[in-house]
Amino acid sequence: MQCLMPFKELLARFRFGRIAIAMAILLAIPLLAHGQEATILGTATDPSGGVVPNVKITISNSQTGAVRTLATNDVGQYVAPDLAIGKYNIKAEAPGFKVQETRGVTLNVNDRTRVDFQMEVGATIETISVEANTLTVQTDSSEQSSLVTGTQITELATNGRTLYSYVVLTPGASNLNPDSQLPIPTGGASSNISFNGNRAGHNLFLLDGGENSDRGGAGASSVLPSIDAIAETQTLTSNYSAEYGLSSGGTIS
Repeated sequence: MQCLMPFKELLARFRFGRIAIAMAILLAIPLLAHGQEATILGTATDPSGGVVPNVKITISNSQTGAVRTLATNDVGQYVAPDLAIGKYNIKAEAPGFKVQETRGVTLNVNDRTRVDFQMEVGATIETISVEANTLTVQTDSSEQSSLVTGTQITELATNGRTLYSYVVLTPGASNLNPDSQLPIPTGGASSNISFNGNRAGHNLFLLDGGENSDRGGAGASSVLPSIDAIAETQTLTSNYSAEYGLSSGGTIS
């Protein structure tokens, strides 16, 4: 006659299984969030152009109130990765120098934004505040990319309410669906886009940092969220960093 497992042992195994699943979910959350984050970096110098180490850098999200504090290294540089998209104020403080502050820095998905500080000699009770320039030149990355902001998504019309109506406008993109095809494809079929001559099946789709490519379905995206649920998206076409090197085509994040 087959022996039955004691009830206490069954209960213990059930509880252990629930804990293991919860831990796996918690560990996966930072990985999923990585692809929608950005970086602020910069250098602090004195009036003569010399670097200033140990400058206290405070980065504040003006929309959520989140604050991160760090210091410049021995050569006056700082890097703050893994920042959520949004608007930020960055403050630099050091003994013997006036407080420097740059306000209204906008971070979009995958941005790498430089904010340098030229410290001025003076009392720390004095503050010099500068509004960020809305038009900035990307000098810390050679990537070729195209950003679709939340404002554009909500205010511009799309054919079939698919995000790929915007993606196909990226320089180097070509819609492989025939012009004579009616109705115009929506959903996964609308992602039939070639970047710089590569096959559409070589594109990579990311959703909140996690892979969203349908590996068994001709290279389309597995999930196409409602256009109302998308904060913004960025299409990387060439010269992007190694973390996006899973495919040879474009990367739609």
